[in-house]
Order: sequence, then structure tokens, then C-alpha cells
Amino acid sequence: MGIKLYYTTVTASRTVKSQQAEVMRILESKSILYELIDISVGGELRDEMRSKSGNPSAVPPQLFNEDQYCGDYEMFSDAVEDDTMDQFLKMA
Repeated sequence: MGIKLYYTTVTASRTVKSQQAEVMRILESKSILYELIDISVGGELRDEMRSKSGNPSAVPPQLFNEDQYCGDYEMFSDAVEDDTMDQFLKMA
């Protein structure tokens, strides 16, 4: 599977929860298959997400196409607004 969404099931942040839910809803509405990777199950997954994104303080949601970093929620949201989702997800 190509698209990977790093997310967390354990957060006190309403912002993170709503951003994750919106990303999932949009991907599903566009019939884009994706793999969920829950960083709350182990610190090594959080570290992997941060390392791959090149941001030591990155928080979910973060999107990748295999191991290629696509972006965070803000970048995803911009791609949705600009109708450039395929380019953002490196599917074009």
C-alpha cells in the first residue's frame, strides 16, 4: 500500500483529533486507500515519523507515500483547496 497516515489514538488535543478525522474522511471520500500507523503504540513509531518527515517536533497527522514525505495537515488542507491532491500524495 502506498499512502501511509501517521496518527495517534491517544491525544488530549482536540485539534489533532479533528485534523486526523478530516484527513481520513477526505481520503475515504476520494477512494484513496491508505495505511494507518498509530504512533501511540510505541515511541519508536513516533521517532520514525519525525525522522522521515525531517521535523523533530512533528505531530500527527503526517502523510507519506511509502517512505516519501508528503506533508502535514496544513499542507494536506492546502492541496485539497487547490485541487492538487494527486501531486501532494505523489500519485501523479
